[in-house]
Amino acid sequence: MASANVSRQRKLILGLLLILAAASWALLIWRSATMNSQTMGMGLTMGMSAVLFIAIWVVMMIAMMFPTAAPMICMFTAVYAGKRQKSQAFVPTWVFVSAYLLIWTLFGVVAYPLALGAERLAGQSMWLMTNAPRIGGALLVVAGLYQLSPLKHICLAKCRTPLQFILSSWRDGYGGAFHMGFVHGTYCLGCCWFLFVILFPLGIMNITVMALLTALIFAEKSIPLGRLISKIMGIVLILYGVLVVLVPAALPTGT
Repeated sequence: MASANVSRQRKLILGLLLILAAASWALLIWRSATMNSQTMGMGLTMGMSAVLFIAIWVVMMIAMMFPTAAPMICMFTAVYAGKRQKSQAFVPTWVFVSAYLLIWTLFGVVAYPLALGAERLAGQSMWLMTNAPRIGGALLVVAGLYQLSPLKHICLAKCRTPLQFILSSWRDGYGGAFHMGFVHGTYCLGCCWFLFVILFPLGIMNITVMALLTALIFAEKSIPLGRLISKIMGIVLILYGVLVVLVPAALPTGT
């Protein structure tokens, strides 16, 4: 009976995560279609204010990262559901999730002024404007190198083993749940942050690229060949980046 209740809790949380992700994808697709006709070519921030950029960024994180973080979130839910069945202290899953989302929100807060500064710098330099695709290509090469780096695979290992993370990082109470969510979010950021950086040269609202990155992140975190897929993607990014440096027209323009 207890195991059935835990299973129901996990299914409920998984369903909520997928519903939120699906709603976020719908909003992003609508926003992208709107921006296609209104803000084409308005730079890395697509002409968005800081508040709008951060809001869209959070929606992107829910759409792209909730499906990939679902195994870890469901593992947390299962542990506390089991504690609840034994009348032990209970902490709702949203505490863990809010800390996880906070990490990615802070990343967006940092990304916006950097992107805005790059836009303004490019506006003052004809060389930067002319060579923007090549700079984007170089960024793709760096992203590919990061995919092959030890730091990437240390963080990826933490993301691929939810039970091991829970066992090694467990802390009781609301503060403990928030701390675990924050730590897991940090590992997740370390694993995936460069994949989000390349959205800037490829199009911050490019739905196709977002979908491909989501599939890649899910694959490298969740399937047995994930580590190999991560390395292959690193090589693909390096080769594509070199191609863009040599042939700037190979970089897509627009969203």
